[in-house]
Amino acid sequence: MTPLASAADLPTSFCGIELAHPIVNGSGTFDAIAARRAFGPALEETFPFAAFVSKTVTLMPRQGNPPPRLWELPGGLINSIGLPNKGLAGYLTHDLPELAALPVPLIVNVMGFTRDEVAELVRAFAEREEVAALELNVSCPNVETGLIMGADPTETARLVERVRPLTTKPLIVKLTPNATDPGAVAAAAEAAGADALSLINTIRGMALHPRTGDQWLGGVTGGVSGATVRAVALAQVADVAGRVRLPLVAMGGVQRGRDADDLLRAGATLVAVGTESFRDPLAGARIAAELAGLRQEAPAPGAVAFHRP
Repeated sequence: MTPLASAADLPTSFCGIELAHPIVNGSGTFDAIAARRAFGPALEETFPFAAFVSKTVTLMPRQGNPPPRLWELPGGLINSIGLPNKGLAGYLTHDLPELAALPVPLIVNVMGFTRDEVAELVRAFAEREEVAALELNVSCPNVETGLIMGADPTETARLVERVRPLTTKPLIVKLTPNATDPGAVAAAAEAAGADALSLINTIRGMALHPRTGDQWLGGVTGGVSGATVRAVALAQVADVAGRVRLPLVAMGGVQRGRDADDLLRAGATLVAVGTESFRDPLAGARIAAELAGLRQEAPAPGAVAFHRP
């Protein structure tokens, strides 16, 4: 069991990266470049996250899925965005200079359809001093095997083993909740050399047009996120925390400081905010403040504990 920490015990370091507080963003849920254009210098003075995780970068540019791309749920969203991005060359030329100017460390999320593609991305970012760490999005099928890289422990291990020698930067493996045994995948990533893990990614879902009954999303299915997945996230974080010794970035339905506190008590090191930022662009800062307030009001360490099954 993990004792409840005091305010002074809130994490301020992650894989050697010093942070102001333990709240970061989920990849692809906060457009820092657009926010900077909208809010100007004020964004840098009140940036809502302790580190910024970029949206996914692929080797080649992607247009993403056809619209419609979003469906609102009573407790969250289904998104079928499809990872649109400028590709590696476009990211290095256009996005990286702007993101490097943010007042917090930059973590770049990358994804490939083969191990060699991921290796090329990791190699490219390994040379960039602006990048503090890399997050591997392993929710994609390996076109060589047909297996989801992050759903199969062997596939995950082979990917991490392939890219680990290419960089000294921390490697964070982002786990998919759609694996049969996320804990086994986590253990495989740890054994292969990952420095940290992040979870959960979105859960596969779909929506129907309210009048015609046709499939609503242009990509047919999408990823369910928001409060509706909070209980799933809490269970998977607790399971993974009990099976590995790596630091964890936990996410899934975080709307307030109490939700972040629950994930930290379950074994997380950092907490990521995603869907809530669509409703409140400064949610990260608010949640960080609420979390600090909770810890200041908390009983002495050890008085409350999270019990894992």
